[in-house]
Amino acid sequence: MSTRPTPRVRVPGNIKAGDVVEVKTLISHEMESGQRRGQDGKPIPRKIINRFTATFNGKPVFDADWHAAISANPYQSFFFKPSENGELKMVWKDDDGAEYTATSRITVS
Repeated sequence: MSTRPTPRVRVPGNIKAGDVVEVKTLISHEMESGQRRGQDGKPIPRKIINRFTATFNGKPVFDADWHAAISANPYQSFFFKPSENGELKMVWKDDDGAEYTATSRITVS
């Protein structure tokens, strides 16, 4: 892969106590399945994001296991109900052990 995967996150701005919030995420990643061959005829090694987790103030709010059939540049959205101000942390884990992280500050009014 030529560039480092880039996570992007969208969280609503005006959150009121009791609101259910939709978080939208996208990460730029080629997601190589390991089933293709390169120009030299050798298999291209598998390199996919296999796990996505989201925590709010250190408590899990969403997690997903991804497999080889997931598309390149995967999009993930999820809902949760923040009850206090805090930090939403999202982590994408790659086959090679790399982790890509994004954080968003959430303020509940």
